[in-house]
Amino acid sequence: MADPKSDPSTSRRARGRPRAWDDKSEQNTIKSLDRAMAVFEHLSTQSGVSLSALSEQMGESTATLYRILFTLEARGLVEFDQAQQLWHIGPGAFIIGARFLRRTSLVERARPILRALMEQTGETANLGVAQGDQVLFVSQVETHESIRAFFPPGTLSPLHASGIGKALLAFMDPDQCIRILAKADRQRFTEHTLCEVVPLKENLDLIRARGFSIDGEEKNLGMRCIAAPVFNHYGEAVAGLSVSGPTSRVSPDKVEALAGAVKAAAASLTAALGGETGPQQVPHPT
Repeated sequence: MADPKSDPSTSRRARGRPRAWDDKSEQNTIKSLDRAMAVFEHLSTQSGVSLSALSEQMGESTATLYRILFTLEARGLVEFDQAQQLWHIGPGAFIIGARFLRRTSLVERARPILRALMEQTGETANLGVAQGDQVLFVSQVETHESIRAFFPPGTLSPLHASGIGKALLAFMDPDQCIRILAKADRQRFTEHTLCEVVPLKENLDLIRARGFSIDGEEKNLGMRCIAAPVFNHYGEAVAGLSVSGPTSRVSPDKVEALAGAVKAAAASLTAALGGETGPQQVPHPT
């Protein structure tokens, strides 16, 4: 029998986690830290919120929330606008997020490709990844036009009502796709949003067949987005590239040309990551 001390995986586990790391019970949770992180995460979804409003939203006392916010403020994770009496996410959160992004070459390798795509199409170019049942936008190069789409890094958007989101769903592992759609709150944002299973499944099939997706005013009226998936070396769709803009410019007669540019950009990023297109099939979501 092999000596456990000589097993590299055992050694790594011992250095990174205690012996009982598989125990997910409440005894291993620091409740005060968990509460603070819940406040931090909630605040990150707001554009600025007062202490009283935050108390009402989270069902916590203002005294408890203030202690949490004061502690987070000391770390630069949140900040207080004295003039407006509102709490905001702080610069420390961006710094930590930037460190996370440095774990992968995805954003770094995508930047010149996004810039070239914006210059070629004249529209805002975006990079997003799946996070649960939403798209997390991680990078963007804005168009020079005065009227533009704007999804700053950190923005979240539902998968079913996003160009990048639908591109990722279409090329996702079938079981994962079904699980996400089953759990997701497929909210109807406009009359064009695909909420029902059958139309959404048909749209995913079409996306797979042509290699790109269209968000045709499905999240915001007057805006259209064209997206294509980016694959890793396992053939898995790990990100999506898109261009987005007003329907007056991203008109139906320009879709094919724009889609060609987006697919070429996605293929370039796939190649830069050492990836290849995957053969996954997405069945009828139930």
